[in-house]
Amino acid sequence: MNSTAPTHHHNCLNCDSEVIKNYCANCGQKISTHRYSLKHFVEHDFVHGVWHVDKGVLYTIKELFTRPGNSVREFIQGKRARLFNFVTLIVLILAIAGLLAPYQQLRLVDIMPQNIKDTMNTIDKFSTKYPKVVILILIPLYSLFTSFWFRKAKLNYSEHLVLNSYKTAGELIIGLMFSILTIFYANPTTLFYIYYIFVGLGGMIYTVWFYSQFFSGYGNSKKAAIFRAIMVPVSYLFLSGIIGFVLGVLGSIKK
Repeated sequence: MNSTAPTHHHNCLNCDSEVIKNYCANCGQKISTHRYSLKHFVEHDFVHGVWHVDKGVLYTIKELFTRPGNSVREFIQGKRARLFNFVTLIVLILAIAGLLAPYQQLRLVDIMPQNIKDTMNTIDKFSTKYPKVVILILIPLYSLFTSFWFRKAKLNYSEHLVLNSYKTAGELIIGLMFSILTIFYANPTTLFYIYYIFVGLGGMIYTVWFYSQFFSGYGNSKKAAIFRAIMVPVSYLFLSGIIGFVLGVLGSIKK
């Protein structure tokens, strides 16, 4: 006579639905939960969430600098268990930057040569004074540009927001490395060249690499993907130049 083990029924602690197996079919929460303790927070939540080899913060950072476009495309197409949430990642990077700010010997505006400051338009001055704010503001704008240049991919605007948020996280990490450098080094001339080579030029190269890799999976040839990837930041520079010129003309008229 065959017999089967009795099935244990539980109610989900999150939504109160009946759960037969290990996870709630309604909300996805695991049936076994634990009381939070300092030991569990350190050993599980922090270590597992940040240092886990196949997901978490460090895994996401590795992906953003080894296969950025491919990993984010996979995320948008449904493989979402491994990459760290883009909003949380950006908040975490900004929080670290905020903690480091009091220890920086120089800010970006401090390393700019005076002759360059004199030729800046309104947008350039704001970008130099608040570089992280500008990077965040550019997420929806860059999403419009990628929607236009890569419309063949047929992604909706929200998906463009996601991919540009991950790109922004990568750029913020590059900027964070520069911020750490200014804690230990304070020569403004050298820092100026380092910033424009590694953050400015490096950020541009990263953007083109990210976009061309991401959209190569949507029917674009390698050359077409690279060309359109270049046109996204070029479109921004063109638009900012026009706006800066108009603001400059309006400012001179008021005077």
